[in-house]
Amino acid sequence: MTTHTFEPSAAQLDLFNQSWTRAWAALGLPVPAATVYEHVLEAYGEPQRHYHTLQHLSEAFAGLAPVLAHCQQPGAVELAMWFHDAVYDPKAKDNEKKSASWASRVLREQGASAEVVALVQQFIMDTQHHAQPQLPDSQILVDVDLSILAASAERFAEYEQQVRAEYSWVPQFLYSYKRREILQTFLERESIFSTDYFRERLEAAARRNLTEALAR
Repeated sequence: MTTHTFEPSAAQLDLFNQSWTRAWAALGLPVPAATVYEHVLEAYGEPQRHYHTLQHLSEAFAGLAPVLAHCQQPGAVELAMWFHDAVYDPKAKDNEKKSASWASRVLREQGASAEVVALVQQFIMDTQHHAQPQLPDSQILVDVDLSILAASAERFAEYEQQVRAEYSWVPQFLYSYKRREILQTFLERESIFSTDYFRERLEAAARRNLTEALAR
């Protein structure tokens, strides 16, 4: 079973640093102390993670890059992407809430307004994927987060193994039942992606991957 082995390259680390700095600049806020950035990166390297790692974050920023300029609040979107999986315990049900709280605490320390804090919180909570988001920027963020569903067959298979590894403590029969339920929910949506940009580019591939995964 695939385990967490992703190590970002020097180029990827440079892109992470640029993204982090750009997000704060877009919000008109000072960049936090270097230790904050380091703690966020360290969080994505925790041993219980196999999918929700810096690999996922790297792929997410690659997916966000072409559409970031179209966001109404690009700084809030990019910062929400940074924190959306900052807290991740496979056995917990409040990861997004705790991630949003962490982001909110850092934002307040940097002098962010209540409106910006609330916006980033909302974006992060929307990545629970309980329902398709309504805010345009949330739709972009969530579509990027879901873009793994349209990955190549090889990457999608790796993704499925990584998710299974994060839930290795769940008996196979129960995991298969719950996983099938989740994938079926996405497949039953009128469209998996909320924005035209991602729907036109990724919808067909995502449906193909989900259909094949359910068949297996």
